[in-house]
Amino acid sequence: MDEATLQALARRAQAGEPEAFAELYRHFYRRVFGLCRRLLGSAQAAEDAGAEVFLRVQRAMSSFDTRLSFSGWLLSIASHYCLDQLRDRRVEQRVFDSRAPVWTEPATPAPSPLTGLLAAERSRAVRAALQTLPERTRLVVVLRYHGEFSYDQIAAALGLNRNHVATLLWRAKKELRRSLLALSREPKP
Repeated sequence: MDEATLQALARRAQAGEPEAFAELYRHFYRRVFGLCRRLLGSAQAAEDAGAEVFLRVQRAMSSFDTRLSFSGWLLSIASHYCLDQLRDRRVEQRVFDSRAPVWTEPATPAPSPLTGLLAAERSRAVRAALQTLPERTRLVVVLRYHGEFSYDQIAAALGLNRNHVATLLWRAKKELRRSLLALSREPKP
């Protein structure tokens, strides 16, 4: 869907047309879900977050400036919501001293079992390496590579300057390379 069509849908949704908002939901749910899943670490948490994000978007539609990118605005709301959830988890963990749950990814269809196994192993390794990054750095990486935000959009969403975003991404890539190299050298059971 091109930007002009999205802007027209956003204006119709602002005017209170439920069909327009439903179309925006259908178009963006997978992106919002994917962003939330990568930030929160589980599909279940991402489903809950996705539902809450779209409720917030629906309530805030009247404040959307149609001169801006709708997708940027929407993904910014999603990333801020996920950050709030991560902060709440940290506080809860300190208060209750609970262990973080282990999340498993659902199996995805693959051309062959070996290809599927190798892809799943690579995916787990990348997710594990990504989880070792500091929260803000992980958020920048996810926004850039999953949310497809530009450096300027990330800077605006997180209240950073563009150079700080570039530095965080450079450090994150360096750390991810180091972590993945270390994981690949570990002896297999």
